[in-house]
Amino acid sequence: MPLVTPLSADHDLETKELAEFFNETLGFCPNSVLTMQRRPAISKAFINLNKAVMANEGRVTSALKRMIAWVSSNATGCRYCQAHAIRAAERYGAEQEQLDNIWEYKTHPAFSDAERAALDFSLAASLVPNNVDESIKEELYKYWDEGEIVEMLGVISLFGYLNRWNDSMGTTVEEGAIESGEKYLGKHGWEKGKHL
Repeated sequence: MPLVTPLSADHDLETKELAEFFNETLGFCPNSVLTMQRRPAISKAFINLNKAVMANEGRVTSALKRMIAWVSSNATGCRYCQAHAIRAAERYGAEQEQLDNIWEYKTHPAFSDAERAALDFSLAASLVPNNVDESIKEELYKYWDEGEIVEMLGVISLFGYLNRWNDSMGTTVEEGAIESGEKYLGKHGWEKGKHL
């Protein structure tokens, strides 16, 4: 059971309008946003930050951003965000082989060296204590420019917030996210956990 009960999607009309963004991303408005709207300034600020972070201004694709989010969420253990990130990666055109083998991104041939550098950055930046070091920086700079690195860290930081929010709240995971979690992550032990 969640720490705080989500409100109806109609509770705050400004949040509802902004949350239409998630219909494209996930196919539904996340329960996390429905909980945040108990303080509408938080839900609106969060959605606007999410939209800014997920905008594509360089070569970091929408699919890669969602895989970066998955690696970050996997590192922190948030099962809710793992399911959301893999679902969004699927909806934004990640290759089937990447979706099926995200756990093995470091060695699987479906991932390029540039993608590995981005995903290694996500892992290092998501750990506590933080593991971003000179070797991570060197690999990033082989493939990505500074604006693209900022986009990646925006995703990692956004999911740092979401991982804390959803694991602390015990946010109920939605049916569509469960479906994607079981399809792509279940073979490695993914389950809803506390997100019932």
